[in-house]
Amino acid sequence: MSDRHIIIGAGPVGRATADALAARGADVVLASRSGAGNTKAVDATSAEALTELANGAVAIYNCVNPPAYDKWPELWPPVANALLAAAQRSGAVLVTAANLYPYGPVDGAMVEGMPDAPSGKKAQVRATMTADAFAAHAAGRLRAVEVRGSDYVGAGPGDYAHVPRVIEKALKGKAVRVIGSADQPHTWTDVRDMGRALATVATEESAWGKVWHAPSNAPRTQAEAVNDVLASVGVKPVSVKAMPALMFTVVSSFVPIVRELKETDYQFTRPFVMDSSAITAAFGLEPSPWDDICRRTAK
Repeated sequence: MSDRHIIIGAGPVGRATADALAARGADVVLASRSGAGNTKAVDATSAEALTELANGAVAIYNCVNPPAYDKWPELWPPVANALLAAAQRSGAVLVTAANLYPYGPVDGAMVEGMPDAPSGKKAQVRATMTADAFAAHAAGRLRAVEVRGSDYVGAGPGDYAHVPRVIEKALKGKAVRVIGSADQPHTWTDVRDMGRALATVATEESAWGKVWHAPSNAPRTQAEAVNDVLASVGVKPVSVKAMPALMFTVVSSFVPIVRELKETDYQFTRPFVMDSSAITAAFGLEPSPWDDICRRTAK
C-alpha cells in the first residue's frame, strides 16, 4: 500500500511535517511555489497540478503561507479551492495547518468544538476555509481534518512570528518591543509539534472531520517567552516591553504587515490560551519540552 504524502508549502510547518512523516518511513513530496530548496515546484492555485501530485497519495497537506499577509482575502480562496478539488478528485485526505483566528476573541481557554466567530477579514477567510472543507467532508465528497496551532516558536530567529522576530536583537542583550502587552498569558506552539500533529491525524480515521489543537505547553507571556529563550542558551534577561501605541501607529503607516496586526490585537492585549489536551488524550501527542523549544528558537 502506498504511503505517499504531498505537502504544499515548504515553510517551517511544511518542513516539520515532512520531517515527522519521513521519520516513520513515509514517501514525502514537499512542494513550493519556487521549487527551491529541494522542493517540487507547483502552482498551488491549480487544481489540475495539485490533483496530478495527489493521485495515489494518502494525504495532501495545506501548509501554505501566502506571501502577503495583507492580501489574504485575495490570495487564500484560489489555493483553498484548488486543494479541495484535488482532495476530492484524488481521494487523498485533506490535512490543513490552521491557526486560532476563526475563534475570534473568547473568554477562557480555546477548546475544540467551540463555534467559530471570526472578528476580522483574515479570520473570516480562515473560518470559511474550515467550513467549506468540513461541509465537503460531511457530504462525503472528500475526507478532511484540520490542526490549529497558536503563534509559532522553535523555528529559530528570523521568522516573523512574534517571539522569533525579536530574538536576534534580544540575544545581543538589547531591550525589545513587542506587539500588544508583554504580560498577558499566551500559548505558543512548536513548529515540530505542529508537524507531528498534522502527520498523525492524516492517517487516523477517528480524527477526520474535526478540528484538533496541536500539542502546546502551558502559556507564557511574551516577556517570559523571550527571556526563557535567552536563558536556554545562557544569555541574561532583557527588558521586554509593549510597543507604545504612537510607535505602533507610525510603524503601521509604513509597514503593511504591522498595520494588519491591528485586526488581531486582541490576541496580545488579553489572555490568549489554547487547550490542547484532546490530542494528547486521543493520540498520545505531548508538547516538546519547553527548554528544547526555546533552544531551537534561539538558533
